[in-house]
Amino acid sequence: MRHNQLPSVGAQGAHAPLLSNALLYRLTGAIAALALLTAGISFAGRWYGERLSLSGHTDSTAIHRIQVGADALALPANMIRFRDQRRDGDAERVNLYLAWPEMQGYSQPLRDRFHQLSFANDLLFLEISEATMSRDMSGRLEPIYARLFDGSGEDAGAGLTRHRLRPDSGYSGELVFTAPRNGRPDYVVRCAIPAEPSAATSGDCQRDIHLGSGLSVLYRFSSTLLPQWDHIDAAIETFVGTHLVGVTENEG
Repeated sequence: MRHNQLPSVGAQGAHAPLLSNALLYRLTGAIAALALLTAGISFAGRWYGERLSLSGHTDSTAIHRIQVGADALALPANMIRFRDQRRDGDAERVNLYLAWPEMQGYSQPLRDRFHQLSFANDLLFLEISEATMSRDMSGRLEPIYARLFDGSGEDAGAGLTRHRLRPDSGYSGELVFTAPRNGRPDYVVRCAIPAEPSAATSGDCQRDIHLGSGLSVLYRFSSTLLPQWDHIDAAIETFVGTHLVGVTENEG
């Protein structure tokens, strides 16, 4: 009986490569494509990481001329809080944030102030809009706030007097601080003072003032900065005045 014989393998077949040239080319191409994809992901990751670390901030000092009502302001981009407001042209309002006491916008040396909550109490937040009321907060002291005071004021230090508000005043949990100023209306600010100083936030206190031709500047700051109220108020007046366009020419 004849046994089935396996086909013989020639010398050429015995030494044939396990992978064909065509397959090697395909594998090489796939590896190259994977390397390019990895490099692209790495680049995109770095780009996204940098954008994420900015969290909407910019360190650009490019100047934007923004018209708010009758007043024009020339403001660096890194002082403008919201991305969609970093443009030239008319605006109902512009929101700013500034490191205190430097009165500077976002930058690498000051980045911790803007990124870490533990440093946020050293920021000032401004909203500049067209004034809709004839009186600012100092002007509203006698006709409005004084009528809502609950009892007499208390010495709060740093030249300030603390006033509690009646429960039915509509300002639940807030206090009003006032201070006399030579030749000027009294300083007035409203604050929600936390029970513990460690719970203070960058928006505890707020005050609005009229500047320029018709601007209302509402600014907020931490209650931990209350002892510096006069320096903050003066710095904000100077800051806005410095960034108004055409003030010097008009005064000249």
